[in-house]
Amino acid sequence: MWRGIFISLFMGVPAQACQFALLLAVDVSGSVDRDEYRIQMDGLAHALRDGIVADALVEQEAHVALVQWTGATRQKQTIPWTRIASYGDVLALAEEIENDPRIWRNYSTAIGEALAVSRKAFATVAHCTRKVVDVSGDGVSNEGLEPAGQRGPLNEAGITVNAIAIETDDTDLTAYFFENVITGPGAFVVTAQGFEDYPEQIKRKLQRETIRQVTYYAE
Repeated sequence: MWRGIFISLFMGVPAQACQFALLLAVDVSGSVDRDEYRIQMDGLAHALRDGIVADALVEQEAHVALVQWTGATRQKQTIPWTRIASYGDVLALAEEIENDPRIWRNYSTAIGEALAVSRKAFATVAHCTRKVVDVSGDGVSNEGLEPAGQRGPLNEAGITVNAIAIETDDTDLTAYFFENVITGPGAFVVTAQGFEDYPEQIKRKLQRETIRQVTYYAE
């Protein structure tokens, strides 16, 4: 045992690599205009640079990726899994997100399809201890797979889904996400009152979900 600890400490090998994998699933459906897309991407980049978030990602040697999603068959991982081992890695990822070009516009909202694609993306980071999808949206699913139908496969894969509901009308999107989208232990929804409120709320959300999860066992 001591030999293993010695090697871990002096060879620079972490005792438990990749404790957290985070997939950012960004809504680029037709209801999101050019300025609102920019608010989302800039807001995510700003939130990643937050000291609490950045420290948590580095500490857990997190892997982070981004998926743009809209209607059925239109979901794509535009930023591959990126290993976060230093604050420089965080800054580089934030800049990449800021410069990530929008690949679709004027299509429907297929949240179930987005969740299915997100689940499959975790196959390449299966070694990570905790797996979370952070999905944003400003409307209910109106095309493709039913979001609630993805809960079973996501739970089986050990993937938690949290959401940020961008409220733009009287739909009560927050309740919809609670009832149909989020899943997994401790899953939650954060509400943004319009796109203007998104940057502050996504920072709060990332602070909450990046914090190391600690499990205590009774003796």
